[in-house]
Amino acid sequence: MSGLFDLTGKTALVTGAKRGIGRAMAEGLADAGADILGVSATLESTGSAVGQAIEAKDRSFRGFGCDFSDRAALNALIAELDADGIVPDILINNAGTIRRKPAAEHGDALWDEVIETNLTAQFVLSREIGRKMVARGSGKIIFTASLLTFQGGITVPGYAASKGGIGQLTKALANEWAGCGVNVNAIAPGYIATDNTQALQDDPDRSKAILERIPAGRWGQPGDFAGPAVFLASAASDYVHGEILTVDGGWMGR
Repeated sequence: MSGLFDLTGKTALVTGAKRGIGRAMAEGLADAGADILGVSATLESTGSAVGQAIEAKDRSFRGFGCDFSDRAALNALIAELDADGIVPDILINNAGTIRRKPAAEHGDALWDEVIETNLTAQFVLSREIGRKMVARGSGKIIFTASLLTFQGGITVPGYAASKGGIGQLTKALANEWAGCGVNVNAIAPGYIATDNTQALQDDPDRSKAILERIPAGRWGQPGDFAGPAVFLASAASDYVHGEILTVDGGWMGR
């Protein structure tokens, strides 16, 4: 690949890279020429399916295991990256979790797990890597937001709060770092056929109602995120800062 979308010589750190949207973004970045550092809670350093897929594209892959709900594990990941002198050109903050319970039954443990994984860990990792990007004068940070960055959702109060926070964090970091050569943006998936939405896919009434509102007439697929990730990671988006790009089949325009 050449031109504005060429990522040859770049290294991308992708969290939540083992499956779903994260894997699709990692593979898309590799197709554009980037080497990949993948992070997931149970990702092997070598030999993983995503690693093999990346290496089949003649790009390098290294996996890291990190449970983002565990602050000590996150700090250990950051220390390992520092010890190895790793400062990625691209950071994809995609790791996340969802817990479905009505607000009156959404206990402290559920709330803490979701907020720690989806918001606090994303800030800590972005702060530590972003500081080095700012010092270098270049970098791309991309968060995975959600339709619930804009809407409240049903029976997922912790998730909605965390994704609303991601939207504001995207803008806050962009305001500080845009003048330093660091782009901070987000991608907001619509209803995508992944593990996180399996309960909705399996509910015939909810699934029917969702599909009726999506102008594209289908659930999204993880592969729909390869192109947007490459755009926001590449020189094509150098003047894009603080944007939340919806990839939702038209849901938000309905």
